[in-house]
Amino acid sequence: MILVLRALGVGDLATAVPALRGLRAAYPGETLSLAAPAWLTPLIRTIGAVDRIVPAAELEPLDAAPARPGLAVNLHGSGPESHRRLQALRPGALWAFASRAAGHHDGPGWLDDEHEVRRWCRMVRYYGVACDESDLDLHVPDADVPTGVTILHPGAKSPARRWPADRFASVARRLVTAGHQVLVTGSPQEHDLCVRVAALAGLTQEAVPRTGLTELAALVAGARLVICGDTGIAHLATAYRTPSVVLFGPVSPERWGPPAGRPRHRALWHGTRSERGDLPGPVHPALLAITPDEVLAAAAGALAASKEERHAAAAQ
Repeated sequence: MILVLRALGVGDLATAVPALRGLRAAYPGETLSLAAPAWLTPLIRTIGAVDRIVPAAELEPLDAAPARPGLAVNLHGSGPESHRRLQALRPGALWAFASRAAGHHDGPGWLDDEHEVRRWCRMVRYYGVACDESDLDLHVPDADVPTGVTILHPGAKSPARRWPADRFASVARRLVTAGHQVLVTGSPQEHDLCVRVAALAGLTQEAVPRTGLTELAALVAGARLVICGDTGIAHLATAYRTPSVVLFGPVSPERWGPPAGRPRHRALWHGTRSERGDLPGPVHPALLAITPDEVLAAAAGALAASKEERHAAAAQ
């Protein structure tokens, strides 16, 4: 059995998809188990590479995991804590980045500025597993949701990554004027923020749907456009090839942005390469530097690029 650890969130899971599929293809006869939060189950099922889900919380003991897996793969972090969670199971082998603190001297070295998709593909390639970094598409879950809508998603895990509500509302108003059907989405914890954005934009309560992960994924898959911050829904837009505009700050899109060569996905950022990681405080200056006009221009470009790609595909 192969046990993979990735006990994080939506975006973290989505960026690990190519590595997971590489492992699946390399070991077709093995049971591939993924240690991840149980609430991610609907999204994990859209990957098509995982046989079993082991409920796990970030850096907590893997009590639900079977002891002594044949192979443990750390797609969670650089260690040492995540390494130790897997080492405690006494696996036949551990694949992970080298970590002196964890006593794991095999594996490639960690690179701080590496894109998250490339990071995990590089790690499994080190151990001889072929991996396609462009293999990011997810299956569309079965859910009764509207199609052709434009999604604004104002929330994000940290305050530093949340573009101001009044700016989202300004974008929403102008999109509605241009003929878009706008919905404002968020997690249950972000519902009040979504209601505030909708109210500032002059939208009704019907524009703020309550969605679980299944409904959100299906909604993104059939959407006309997604506008959001650096958070999980941005990776869903990439996975479903839905035109998107992603607003970054403080973390560079070079680490978490949409893949290069896909003009239907636009990343906006006014930061510097020296800025790293989330900050606990208010909205980051790099994010505040982004204007509604800039977002709308990027949205028009993403939609135009998507239309050109469709026409090119139809002509082939």
